[in-house]
Amino acid sequence: MFKKVFRYLILGLGVYALIATLVITFYKDDPQAMIWQDREAFNKRYIAKLSVETPTNLSTVLEYLGSPDLTFAKRDKEEVWQIIFYRTQHIKSDGITTMDECTGLLFKNGELILWGPSAFDAFEQRG
Repeated sequence: MFKKVFRYLILGLGVYALIATLVITFYKDDPQAMIWQDREAFNKRYIAKLSVETPTNLSTVLEYLGSPDLTFAKRDKEEVWQIIFYRTQHIKSDGITTMDECTGLLFKNGELILWGPSAFDAFEQRG
């Protein structure tokens, strides 16, 4: 009797470990399905990992983070400038996401060139 229970216990733990490993390995986080606190933290972690040494394009950011909270675009001659904002810090519980609660990512012709507090100032200086 004890061997049978012990065998089922070991089998159950093995199946649990296999399922947990598969979920961790293959499950992709969906920012759109997260509650706002988790999404803020998710956005902040992703943006903190950005680097100038690794070129990043707009489609990569949109694929990973989902739809931005705010977005602006303009054309300056042959260049397209776009700034997208993702919420990274909570300031006021009013149901409205504002720029001061977000981190801006500035793209020139689809390539990320600047992010952080100075991104919007650089965007405003164009065109």
